[in-house]
Order: sequence, then structure tokens, then C-alpha cells
Amino acid sequence: MPRSPTDDVDAFLAALPPAQQACVRRLRAVILAADPRIGEAIKWNAPSFHVEGRHFATMQLRRADRMLLVLHLGAGKRALPDGAIADPQRQLAWLGADRATWSFVDREDVEARAAGLQDLLRQWMAHI
Repeated sequence: MPRSPTDDVDAFLAALPPAQQACVRRLRAVILAADPRIGEAIKWNAPSFHVEGRHFATMQLRRADRMLLVLHLGAGKRALPDGAIADPQRQLAWLGADRATWSFVDREDVEARAAGLQDLLRQWMAHI
């Protein structure tokens, strides 16, 4: 039987160190719970999330001091309209008009900011 994208993500996560694995699994659950249309796959050598095949969020797990969720608008460059994303708690670090990062350090950090992240994700998905 062919492997599903979820199987690929599960295998990727199983290879992570235990503390990082727990954090990434919780972040994954938060992202998937934001909207039932969200799918997942391994893209760019990391868990990536999409709606109808359009990727909008990819984890970056290379740093030792923190992990990042990169929000983007897919492969083609486009800019978000000014004020398109309300971020009153300033959780996003903007890298350009088409991408931002959400930084987290551990599972507890993800848990504490889960509702705010889901709100940001829903706003972001309205533009993909």
C-alpha cells in the first residue's frame, strides 16, 4: 500500500529527538485543528501544510535555540495587502510582504499561544 503524506510526516517526526518531537507534534496538532481543509506533507525537508495543494506554512527545525513556522504564499511571489493580518500580540516576524515567521521554543510555548496561532493561520489562509 502506498504511503500517505501523513505517514511521511509521522516518519519524519519519529526521527526527531524526543523533546523536539513532542514540541513539533503539538504544533502539528494545533495547525491541523485550525481548519479541517488543512493537509500536510514533507516539503523542503520539513513538515509543510497546505489547503487544496497550496502550501502556506512550513516548519523550520534547523536552529538549536528555537524552531520556526514559516508562513508563506506558496512558490509564486505575491504580496499580502497592507493590514491583511491582524497580529496585536506581535507574534509574527515579517521577512517580506509575502512571508513571516512564528517562533517557538518548546511544547509549553506552543500550548500557551495555540489559540493566537490558529487565529493567525485562519487569517493567512484567506490569502492563499
